Amino acid sequence: VNITHYIFCVFRTYVMSSPPSSNDINDPANQAAAGAALALATTELEYRVELLNKMVASCYDKCAARPFKEGSLSVGENSCVDRCCAKYWQVVAIVGQLLGAQK
Repeated sequence: VNITHYIFCVFRTYVMSSPPSSNDINDPANQAAAGAALALATTELEYRVELLNKMVASCYDKCAARPFKEGSLSVGENSCVDRCCAKYWQVVAIVGQLLGAQK
């Protein structure tokens, strides 16, 4: 994943819904909004990276046999990782829905 590209895409979604005119670019209010959108995109990216890292660590610790016998995961380990990741994202979605409902 190209992080710079991801931040740009999220930034563009929040800020650049319509092309700015030269007056819009120089407007301090628009510059502040663009800065806030970039900060939001950066925070969202950091959250997603942290979430992915936690999932990888959790599922790897649960599913990978130690000591390592082979250079790649076995079929059983792959299945375990697939199930673990699916469950992890389901829980993240449920927690997100619950937190969204509280607002």
